[in-house]
Amino acid sequence: MKPEYIILLIVAYFSVLLGISYLTGKSADNKTFFKANNTSPWYLVAFGMIGASLSGVTFISVPGWVEGQNMSYFQMVLGYVVGYAVIGLVLLPLYYKLNLTSIYTYLEDRFGTKAYKTGASFFLLSRTIGAAFRLFLVANVLQIIVFNSYGIPFWVTVTITILLIWLYTFKGGIKTIVWTDTLQTLFMLVAVGVCIYAISDEMEISNIFTYVAENELSKTFFFEDANAGNYFWKRFLAGAFVAIVMTGLDQDMMQKNLTCRNLKDAQKNMFWFTIVLVIVNFFFLALGVLLTDYAQKNGIDAHKDQLFPIIATKGNLGLATAIFFLLGLIAAAYSSADSALTSLTTSFSIDILEIDKKKDLKTQENIRKRVHILFSCILIATILIFKYFISDESVIAKIFTFANYTYGPLLGLYAFGLFTKLKVKDPLVPFICLASPILSYGTNLFALAAFGFDFGFSLLILNGVITFLGLYLIKKQDCSKIK
Repeated sequence: MKPEYIILLIVAYFSVLLGISYLTGKSADNKTFFKANNTSPWYLVAFGMIGASLSGVTFISVPGWVEGQNMSYFQMVLGYVVGYAVIGLVLLPLYYKLNLTSIYTYLEDRFGTKAYKTGASFFLLSRTIGAAFRLFLVANVLQIIVFNSYGIPFWVTVTITILLIWLYTFKGGIKTIVWTDTLQTLFMLVAVGVCIYAISDEMEISNIFTYVAENELSKTFFFEDANAGNYFWKRFLAGAFVAIVMTGLDQDMMQKNLTCRNLKDAQKNMFWFTIVLVIVNFFFLALGVLLTDYAQKNGIDAHKDQLFPIIATKGNLGLATAIFFLLGLIAAAYSSADSALTSLTTSFSIDILEIDKKKDLKTQENIRKRVHILFSCILIATILIFKYFISDESVIAKIFTFANYTYGPLLGLYAFGLFTKLKVKDPLVPFICLASPILSYGTNLFALAAFGFDFGFSLLILNGVITFLGLYLIKKQDCSKIK
């Protein structure tokens, strides 16, 4: 596919997003930007959250994992179902009862200002690094297949990318995101469907489900080795807690839920979102089986993250497959990045600057606009640091993984707040939350060296438990229970 065609595709794509922004951003104010005036239809939120959950990393990586790990990732997906049930039945009622704009405001009411600022800061760090990492990977792909041929530097590509996101989110905020995420999710699912159809047609597969079920790569459940990272109960429990933390305790994902008209609509959103997400992940894994077999039978030397892009754009699957793959990749990347920019702006404005406590509405709006620009610049700077100062993608991936550890303290804070009635010494909370990821990382290294035991994704649970125990150690001895 010629680079000029790809540029035309990108221009057309963003033109549609800017058109949606224009329609949804009319007469927008801070209430629109932060909560969409609580007017979002629940079914749009549910469908759009699929795209936000499946980032560009997932779009490329999940099919690539099948070659080395079979369909073991689906064990984690089943755990998501439990996690989303907890969100719908426990967390959403709490958020709606307190009428929250930022979900971290709960921590101030429950523990105090230090805990509140700590929780918000961990989210800001995690989401900034996570969003930058995802955009870095996609920007690299676009740089290689398009912009290098025109001599456009990487920093220009990244700057233009973030500028476009800022342009279609700066007025409508989350109201715009609800609609653009819906469109981007549609592109992503169509891309997967087209690729599955093209490969099955090329390989003359009459029944995809039978083919996948009988394939040796379709093994899903692993109960044999408790020390292995793909052991069922590790993956299942990790999936449940990952869903709770990275959706239920994440301002990015919950901000969409809080735009629904009421709690009942938000719970319906979570119910249908869960069903669709499980189905979509199954098709991603089925696509991985097809891609792996296709590569082996056609002598294509592509593995892991290279598998899907190379077959879709350089194989013999036709121009339509390449076009829809690129649309799906761009949609997956930007549906995650645009909502991240909006949620970072919301959290910093509400949690750190506390603009909701300022009486003048115009002042609130001006501060929010400046914060939106600030985080756009921070994302650009972080991506460029990855590219020019670190450059080693394996090191960047480790930074991204460690950023995920920072959700562990949020898990511990909310668990302690919801399941105990104890008060804590608020000034000590930041130290507990800083120590927890470090202790978790050290514990995992020790377990690997001494026992060959890999916590894998369940490291998040360990992190949360350490935070919980640390909070218990700093509980107040006198008047220790909340009323």
